Amino acid sequence: MEFSLLGPIAVTTGSGELSLGPAKRRSVLALLLLQPNTTVPLEQLIDSLWEDEPPEHARTVVQGHVSRLRATLAEGGAEAYGIELTTHGSAYLLRLPEELIDAHRFGELVALARPEAAPADAVPLLREALGLWRGPALTGTVTSPPFAAAAHALEERRLTAVEALGRAHGALGEHEQAAAILYSAAVNHPLREGLIAGLMRALFRTGRQSDALEWFHRTRRLLNEELGVDPGERLREAYEEILRAEAAGAGRQPNRPADATRGAGDGPAGAPSFHVKHGQGGRVPLQGGADAGEAIEASAGERPAAGDATGGPGGADGGSTAGDGSGRTGSAPRLLPRPPARFLAREEQLGALTEALTDRTTGESPLAVVAGPAGVGKTACAVQWAHLHADAFPDGQLFADLRGFGEGDEAAPAEILRDFLLALGTPQERVPGSAQAASALFRSLVADRRLLVVLDNARSSAQVRPLLPGGLHCATVVTSRSRLDGLVATDCARPVGLQALGHEEGAALLGAMLGPERVAEDPAAARELVDLCDGLPLALRAAAAQLTARPRWRLARLAAALRDERRRLALLSAEDTGMAAALRMSVARLSADDARLLSALATSADGHLNASVAAALAGYDPERTQDGLDRLAEMHLVDEEATDVYTISTLTQLFARDERGEGGKGRRSGAGEESDERG
Repeated sequence: MEFSLLGPIAVTTGSGELSLGPAKRRSVLALLLLQPNTTVPLEQLIDSLWEDEPPEHARTVVQGHVSRLRATLAEGGAEAYGIELTTHGSAYLLRLPEELIDAHRFGELVALARPEAAPADAVPLLREALGLWRGPALTGTVTSPPFAAAAHALEERRLTAVEALGRAHGALGEHEQAAAILYSAAVNHPLREGLIAGLMRALFRTGRQSDALEWFHRTRRLLNEELGVDPGERLREAYEEILRAEAAGAGRQPNRPADATRGAGDGPAGAPSFHVKHGQGGRVPLQGGADAGEAIEASAGERPAAGDATGGPGGADGGSTAGDGSGRTGSAPRLLPRPPARFLAREEQLGALTEALTDRTTGESPLAVVAGPAGVGKTACAVQWAHLHADAFPDGQLFADLRGFGEGDEAAPAEILRDFLLALGTPQERVPGSAQAASALFRSLVADRRLLVVLDNARSSAQVRPLLPGGLHCATVVTSRSRLDGLVATDCARPVGLQALGHEEGAALLGAMLGPERVAEDPAAARELVDLCDGLPLALRAAAAQLTARPRWRLARLAAALRDERRRLALLSAEDTGMAAALRMSVARLSADDARLLSALATSADGHLNASVAAALAGYDPERTQDGLDRLAEMHLVDEEATDVYTISTLTQLFARDERGEGGKGRRSGAGEESDERG
C-alpha cells in the first residue's frame, strides 16, 4: 500500500487505486499523511477544511469522513501493512510506516544526494526522487490557505531538488543536461533567483553567453516590475562571474567541471531549503512564500534532515524518526559464507590480498580481483581472507554470487543491489526501482562505513561496476575465471592470480581430507594423484571424496582408475560438484568460434603449442587464431607460459575432446562457482 501526496492524493494497493471519495475526505487523509504517527486535533481538521466559517455540523462531517477513510483502508488490507487510523479523544492518529508516503521517500533520497561531494551518485538519486512527482502536490484537496501553504512548501522542496540536480550535472561537466533541467523550472518560476543563477551558469558553460545574460536582464525587469526590488546577491554574482569570464576570454567550457569556475554563490547555498525549528507540536517549517525562501536560505552544505515531511496545515511536519536516512539498523550485515574447510597454502595470495585491500595511500576504495581457472580455489581464497580480516570491517561484510559461470543466467546488478540494500537496513519500500539509482543509493549508504564486499563468480567487469562501493574505508574482492582486465583499466583493480597446487601442497590437501597416515602410506601415488588432477583443489577434493567413500582403497588404486582418460572426469565428480561441471560452465560462455578453437587445441599431443600450430589445428587464419587464443587465455582455459607458448591442461583437453562435453552420457549437473571453487 502506497500513499501519494506529490500529485493527486491517492492510495494504491497491489490491486489498484482505492476510491477515496470527495475532496474533503481526500483533504482529511492528506492532513493526516502530512503529520503521520502524530495526533491531529479535530479542530485543526475543521479549520483546514473550511476557508470560511465552518458549518454547525462540521464535527459530524469530519467524523463521517474519518469513518469512511477507516473503512476504505481496511478494505484495502491496511492491517497487513501496519496501518491503523485511530481516534484519541477529540483527535485522530494515522499510524503507518512513513516510507509508504511518497513525500517521505522523496525527502530521504534528496537528503542522501550530495551534488558537490558525489555528483555521479547524486544524479540518479535526485532523478529517482523527482520521478516520484506526478503533478502539483496535494491535487484534489480543498483550496483553503493551510493546504495551499502545504502544497507550496512541497513545491519549494521539489525546486530545491531540481536545483541540486542541476548542480550535480554541472559538477560532472554535463552543462547541457543542467541547462535543460533548469530551463523548464525557470520558465515556471521566473522570480526564483537561485534557480535563474544556476541556469545562467549552465547556459554560459555551454557557450550560450547571450542567453545567459538575457535571463539576468529579464529577471531583473520582473523583480523590479512585480516586487520593486533589485536582483539579490546570488543573481548578481552569477552575472558578474559571466562578465568577468567573458572579459578574460573564457568562452565555452563544456568539459570543465562546474566547480572549477563556480563563483561564491554557486555552492550548496545556491538553492533555498527550509530550516527546521522545534516546538511543542514537533518540528515545523518556517513559514513564508518564495520570497521568504530567499530570506531563510540554508547555509552552505545544509540539507533537510532525511525523512522530514513537509509542514502541513497544522504546522507539524510528520515527526519523522528516520534519523539520517542511512538505513542503519544498529547491526552490521554478516553475509559471508562459512570459512572453507581444510583450507591450506595460498599464503602468498592471501598476503597479496592484504597488501591490495589495506592500501590507504591511493585515496581510493581498494579493489582486488582473484582470477584463475575453474576449480583452482578462487572463492575459497577470497572467503578465507574475508574471515581472517573481518574485524577490520566492523560495519559489515557483504557477499554475493554473481553466477557468471553457473547454471542459468548471470545475476543482474539490480538483483544484487536489492539484496545489499535490504541487508544494510533499507526498508523494501525504499529500494529504488532502477539499477542506476539503487547503485547510487548503495554507494551513498556505505560512503562513510568500513565495509567489505565480496563479489564471487563474476562474468565481466560491466557486471561488477554497479556493485562497487565508493567509500575510502570500503574494500572489494572480486573472483572470476576471467582476468577482468576492464576493472584493472578503469578502477585500478589489483589482480591476484591463482595457479594450480604443486606436489607438496596437493599432497598436503589430500592429507587434510583423508588423514596424513593414509597419504603417507604411498607418497608416490599421492604425487601421481596431484598430477592426474592437474593440481586443482576442486579435482583433488573430488578425488578425496572417492577415497573417503571407499576406505579400503589405497591411493594407488584410485590413481590407476584415473589413468583411464575416458573415466577421469566422471571420477573427479561428487554429486553436483566436479571438474566436468566446472569446465562446462566456462565453455558455455565461449563464442562458437572460440569453442571450436578450444576443441582443436585439445587434439594437441602434449598440450603445448604456439599460434601457428593452433591455426593449423583449427583451420583459422593467424589473426583470428591469435585473437581466439587471447580470449581463451583471459578465461584461463589456456595458459600463455611465455611469448607465443601456450599450454592447455589435461583435464581441459579431456573435456574438450569428450563427446560427453556436448551433452551426452556421463555429464553431470554443473555447480555454481562457489561450490566449484571451495578448494
